[in-house]
Amino acid sequence: MSDARTRTVGQLEEQLGRNVRAVRIAQDMSQSELADHANVSLGAVRSLEKGRGSTVTTLVKVLRTLGQESWIDALGPPARTFNPLDLLDTQGSRPRRGRDRQRVSRARRPTTRPG
Repeated sequence: MSDARTRTVGQLEEQLGRNVRAVRIAQDMSQSELADHANVSLGAVRSLEKGRGSTVTTLVKVLRTLGQESWIDALGPPARTFNPLDLLDTQGSRPRRGRDRQRVSRARRPTTRPG
């Protein structure tokens, strides 16, 4: 199997659909039963399993019905844990007001001067 970064969006959708289908079958559930339990249309389940696109809402409802919410957790970065010592500065005497803000840098346009 190729690396996820080299596959097209369509190939990744197809893989996701195959994974959903495999879980559904392992749970001995038909597509129509899954659609009923997830409160989505049968066509939405078929499209999802064939990798033809789906809404995020449909995907979440299907994953919840299949008991696979952990797939969603796997999409994001690991949860950060809080350490109370992080509130102290390097001297250990003054509490900091929080973490330094992080921002996305944007390319700046060159400024033109009149004249």
